[in-house]
Amino acid sequence: MADQTSDSTSPVAPLSVSSPTATKKDNTNPVDSKLTELNESRAELLNRIQNLKQDLQSWRGKLDTQVKVYREELSGLKKTLNLEVEQLREEFKDLKTTLNQQQDDVSASLKSLGLQDSKEQIDKRSEVTEEKVEALSTDDNAKEAEH
Repeated sequence: MADQTSDSTSPVAPLSVSSPTATKKDNTNPVDSKLTELNESRAELLNRIQNLKQDLQSWRGKLDTQVKVYREELSGLKKTLNLEVEQLREEFKDLKTTLNQQQDDVSASLKSLGLQDSKEQIDKRSEVTEEKVEALSTDDNAKEAEH
């Protein structure tokens, strides 16, 4: 069995001697092609990353611009709203003043009407009292005349 092993090894030995150079060339080509492929892939990925970075910067710029525009619009709307609120406050203040003035006028009118009514009532009472006094006087005069 040892003879068979040595016989089987002997023919392999000459192939293995010529094989390393052939294998090196064969191995070098796949390694070189793999390196080239990896370098191309790397370059492609770097290019994609650069494009993505540019897109991101572009989006950030657009977003910053939109945020600036929206802030300006909101600021303008806030100013407009504040002006309108202030105008409404002034209008309500004027309305309150007008209503207070009208209330005072109505109160004064009611007081004057109430006084006039009172004066009329006083005048009527005075007339009634005078009539009673006259009636009493007349009765007294009649009684005196009878005596």
